Amino acid sequence: MTSIETRLARQHPLPSRFTRDHTAADVLGEVDLAGKRVLISGGYSGIGLEMTRALSEAGASVVVLARRVGLAAETTRRIERVTVLEADLSDQREIHALVQHLLEERGRFDGVIASAGVMASPEKRTREGWEYQFAVNHLGHFALIGGILPLLGENGARVVMMSSAGHFTSGIRWNDLHFASEPYDPWLAYGQSKSANALFAAELAERGREIGVQAFSVHPGNIMTPLQRHLSTEDQIALGWADASGAPSPALRLKTTEQGASTAVWALTSPELADLSGVYTQDNDVALRALDADMDMVTGGVKSWALDPADSARLWDYSVIATGTAPLV
Repeated sequence: MTSIETRLARQHPLPSRFTRDHTAADVLGEVDLAGKRVLISGGYSGIGLEMTRALSEAGASVVVLARRVGLAAETTRRIERVTVLEADLSDQREIHALVQHLLEERGRFDGVIASAGVMASPEKRTREGWEYQFAVNHLGHFALIGGILPLLGENGARVVMMSSAGHFTSGIRWNDLHFASEPYDPWLAYGQSKSANALFAAELAERGREIGVQAFSVHPGNIMTPLQRHLSTEDQIALGWADASGAPSPALRLKTTEQGASTAVWALTSPELADLSGVYTQDNDVALRALDADMDMVTGGVKSWALDPADSARLWDYSVIATGTAPLV
């Protein structure tokens, strides 16, 4: 098992030739993706839609997974080479059926971006009794990506997990993963799921090495998208995200959706990351290790618990049992 010191030692900027201000189109400006095929969960809304648009413009064919297929068809209808497939990441039966369909179709993928997710939602549970944010943001993607690994290895695909600076609020709550005994806290639940995204990428990087699959996690930055739909104006004011009038706080240094989509497509395509599978990225570069106790949504960085090898292996084993998916690595 790789040590935590080894993983953390790789968390330093390259530096990249791109900055936080570059867009997804900027990052892909000289990249030719003709003949490449990419799968994006949630690739029809917010930064996911911008990823779909930029990858298509670079020549890729994009398969968009959507819970709301009608909306997805509408928002992507002017984008070339897009196929929309229905997928509710909270429904394991639906995910397993989709995986079976994709395996039977045998269409290879050159990349996967796990962009779909929920943030700070009210308490909700799946039919299994799982906490909803953990179920969607982590377990749904684990079952999906783990299930289609045979379609990724032959092309040396990259997997990009959308994490967040929100992971600062919680590592994996092994004593109460699904808030069965403690009061539900939407931010702790969100933080745990985002730590899980980074841990999954780190563990997949280790286990996928022999079949040529690489994995990365991403903090996209601060962007106002439909992800904030569960937060009222009052909530955003209380969090310091908005001023008294409800306008976004300048302290957030908000990115546009085009800028927010950039790090994911950079992680998907950049040759600079060829030997750095497993790292946590932000602002189109490898992120620094976060040493401060308080979360800084702008500075970001990655906490050690989001890369911990013992936790990533334990989470993998738990997810195999929970989802019934045993990835072939």
